[in-house]
Amino acid sequence: MERPPLDGSERFAIVVAEWNRSITAKLLQGALSTLVGAGVSESQIDVVWVPGAWEIPVVAQRFAQSESCSAVICLGAVIRGETSHDQHINRAVSLSLQQISLANDLPMLFGLLTCETMEQAIHRSGGNVGNKGIECAEAALAMVALLKNCPPA
Repeated sequence: MERPPLDGSERFAIVVAEWNRSITAKLLQGALSTLVGAGVSESQIDVVWVPGAWEIPVVAQRFAQSESCSAVICLGAVIRGETSHDQHINRAVSLSLQQISLANDLPMLFGLLTCETMEQAIHRSGGNVGNKGIECAEAALAMVALLKNCPPA
């Protein structure tokens, strides 16, 4: 599917978790290279690091409420441990981001890896399963173009 060209007015925010930085930095690099490759100037991209995935929604909400962004890309990596802690974080973050997206009529891209092992995270951050940061940036570009052609809310 061919995407209409950007008009230069688009701004993108990327909220990325510091926790598991060896993984999230690769997701961020994938997202940045995809946006820049599509013609988005680096000056049109705001990157904010937060301590962990749990903190992503509050910063994503700030960007959404500022009405300065065309889309918010949320990147993180939650890896299962010995308890169910990961499940609570994953569910809360995913539901929060969905609510923020709908309440603000703004694409909110879910790039939170929810992996059983570090090996799975490595594979999804540029390994043999691709890079979720790239996928989220591509989806953000597609959604921004799509919403430009949809009736206003």
